[in-house]
Amino acid sequence: MNPEHPAPRPRIGDVFGEMLRDAYAIRTGIGRRPLAGGRVPRPVIEIIEREDGVINGAPAEQYLAGPEEWQPHEHRAVARVRGRVLDIGAGAGRIALELQKAGSDVTGLDVSPGAIEICRRRGLRETVLATVDDHAREGRRYDTFLLLGNNLGLLEGRDRAAGFLAALAAMAAPGAQVIAQGTDPYGTTDPVHVGYHELNRSRGRFGGQLRLRLRYRELATDWFDYLFCSVDELRGLVEGTGWRLTDVDTADHPYYLATFTLDG
Repeated sequence: MNPEHPAPRPRIGDVFGEMLRDAYAIRTGIGRRPLAGGRVPRPVIEIIEREDGVINGAPAEQYLAGPEEWQPHEHRAVARVRGRVLDIGAGAGRIALELQKAGSDVTGLDVSPGAIEICRRRGLRETVLATVDDHAREGRRYDTFLLLGNNLGLLEGRDRAAGFLAALAAMAAPGAQVIAQGTDPYGTTDPVHVGYHELNRSRGRFGGQLRLRLRYRELATDWFDYLFCSVDELRGLVEGTGWRLTDVDTADHPYYLATFTLDG
């Protein structure tokens, strides 16, 4: 690379939405990007870049998966749903669509315009393009909040968790519950991950508090925090927020389902 003509930096944009549009187009044949020479459509891969340079990739197809492809804990989570549901970080709507099909009153919430577009194109009737904080100001009430697909990570860390849970409390109907899926990151012996956990702790962060950005094609997100934590760490985050950790399902360790209920 010529240092006088450095490669352009990725453009900040709706990485998740663009990725889901392409994954949906390849699955359905609707709106597919033209490929020269009749080539087979390329795989759609979500690139996850950690602040320390570690790169991972995951197929975007997982966001369109039907119930036959779900993890066991996802089936158990859906079985606990009751009342009016807010699916937070709905993605392409895989969970919300199945709840809707079963007769639940469900709303899919996401901050990605492309994700909301795909939810609607797939038939989800109620969608919201907003953060939980913005949506809390609209005065709607829910009986169940879902944070599946590792979306417990949206708690981010100590600085954000209380505010996030306060927004859910503001939308909570009497007896409301949060059903969240998290991952305990501390079973690994991989020195790359163990070293990152130690670095985080030296900075006053949780070991599993990741600093990430997503990449797809020419796009990138801004850097953001995403939390993988142990159950004990989660218990400490919830304490004093008005929510109470009432059940933890660890049958699929290192994944777990945590259920919170609102005190009073």
